[in-house]
Amino acid sequence: MTVAQRRGRRIMMTPAEVDAFLAEQRTCRVATVSADGRPHVSALWFAWDGASLWLYSITRSRRWAELRRDPRLAVVVDAGEEYGELRGVELSGTAVFVGEAPRTGEPCPELEVPERLFARKNFGLDAMPHDGRHAWLRLTPDAIASWDFRKLGAL
Repeated sequence: MTVAQRRGRRIMMTPAEVDAFLAEQRTCRVATVSADGRPHVSALWFAWDGASLWLYSITRSRRWAELRRDPRLAVVVDAGEEYGELRGVELSGTAVFVGEAPRTGEPCPELEVPERLFARKNFGLDAMPHDGRHAWLRLTPDAIASWDFRKLGAL
């Protein structure tokens, strides 16, 4: 169940706007929880399939180790330079590890769509290249918050 956004209703994106925004953006910021409880934030490319955010992470990264220990995460995707252009989406929930780690291209039906989306968006390819260093995380958000400051001018 996705939690509804309560504050900022005037500037929140519609579900269609969230889908379009996440489909066009490339980079997100992933927040994980360190062993001592401190947050750790890192940038990563992603794919959005309309229901889940797919993260292709290096398996020897701090992010991967932290998510193996504690799978809670929050992700922010944002855009805009000037205040009136700022827009973004925050998604939070629990990471699920999908496919082999590291990913070598073994058949995995659940990864067919995210790999096609990711390869097209980030590499301009129809098939996902595998380097034996990355693997997939799926975030099906428990909560989504969004903002689009461009809507402030329309109020």
